[in-house]
Amino acid sequence: MDQRAELSEFLRSRRARLKPGDVGLPDFGRHRRVPGLRREELAQLAGVSVAYYTRLEQGNGQNVSAEVLDAIARALRLTDAEQQHLTHLAKPTASKKKKSGGGRQAAVRPQLHHLIDSMEAVPAYILGRRLDLVAWNRMAAALIGDFVDLPAEERNLARHIFLDPTARELYVDWQDKAVEVVGVLRLCAGCYPDDPLLTALVGELSVKSDEFRTLWAAHTVRQKGHGTKRLHHPVVGELTLSYETLKLPEEHDLSLVTYYAEPGSPSADSLRLLASWAAAPDLSGPGDRPAPVTPPTRSP
Repeated sequence: MDQRAELSEFLRSRRARLKPGDVGLPDFGRHRRVPGLRREELAQLAGVSVAYYTRLEQGNGQNVSAEVLDAIARALRLTDAEQQHLTHLAKPTASKKKKSGGGRQAAVRPQLHHLIDSMEAVPAYILGRRLDLVAWNRMAAALIGDFVDLPAEERNLARHIFLDPTARELYVDWQDKAVEVVGVLRLCAGCYPDDPLLTALVGELSVKSDEFRTLWAAHTVRQKGHGTKRLHHPVVGELTLSYETLKLPEEHDLSLVTYYAEPGSPSADSLRLLASWAAAPDLSGPGDRPAPVTPPTRSP
């Protein structure tokens, strides 16, 4: 991906979303010819010259200091994830060590497989940096679908959300989930602009999904953290589940995602029912590992 173009488009999109009134500036209504703030207004808020900010918005971030980036981030009201993304785009040399993986997906240690398999009542899966599903337990397969029959390169959460029709049935707030997924991929693209597998994934989704193409053009950036999801499961019905995302510090860009229900809630009862259903015998899985169960009414 072209880092200069990405930096330019990201700054323009963040500037366009701010109205003068948002930052205490007068708004002259019909006399404004651009959406959002003007460059000179943003430069004034950040305490830099208009020429300096213009060069940066044109994609020239080679010599920009961390202090200036912080000032621009404050002026643009960037979130932590957006500020991180801005730094990666403006100063890509700071991420050289992260690029050493050459696009290869890290292997999952057997101990991590054992860990998620031991979570018999908790849907748990491990994501790679491109939202690749690299490991999952029976409960995760029972909840979101089993990816065991897919080729390894197609076991990807973004492909599932945008290309698998069952995802639209599963996630009650599908649009919110889609925005989250695209935002996480955007953050990854800023960290790994030379990752050929990520570039190929974005290209495929852009061709096959109008929704993805529109969301990608919005330059939304998100970190996958924690929150709540509403699901409509074909076996146990409605579920409201919280999720947590835990970075695995000694692994190469791997994250552990778990889902759980509020104790005593109807969703907790439904999750226990799903756990009983998922404990069906005679299972086989990827490699020599037991495979998660797939609901019979859903395709992978």
